[in-house]
Amino acid sequence: MAENVESKNTVISEKLSADSISKTNGFLKSLGVFNFDFPDQYETKDSFSELTRGFLKVQHIHPGKISCIISVKPPIMNVYGSLHGGAVGAVAERVAIACARTIVGKDKELFLGELSISYLSGTTQNAEVIVNASIVRSGRNLTVVAMDFRLKDSEKLSYISRATFYHMPVASL
Repeated sequence: MAENVESKNTVISEKLSADSISKTNGFLKSLGVFNFDFPDQYETKDSFSELTRGFLKVQHIHPGKISCIISVKPPIMNVYGSLHGGAVGAVAERVAIACARTIVGKDKELFLGELSISYLSGTTQNAEVIVNASIVRSGRNLTVVAMDFRLKDSEKLSYISRATFYHMPVASL
């Protein structure tokens, strides 16, 4: 009998047929989902940031600009052998916050209002990707950060991203 991916917390809709459940179970099993045994440190809030932080190294920090390098390793890759889109998003958010903090004071809380990412080309395992972020606009109530992700070897553009942060509390008019 096939090993099931369900656990004591799994809820399976009564509307699904046994065949659908079996196919879903087989699909998840083929991905190895049932074998995932995450260490306790990754069962906490914001644990994905800990995971991505291990692959992200800061190169330069200047007011309004920051540059980092991502080492593309298996934990942050997708099944197609390139950097996972979620990892790109997590890195984009973290780098954008760091860049915004070079301008926005600690007395203001930042609220991410928008994060857009364009996936232009994939990156391969062991590639190094340079992430350059810069402030496009920063005012009393919002800050916009633009980022580009380029392969270190060829400087080929892989991803571009833009983040908009709202400052809290909002300045009085």
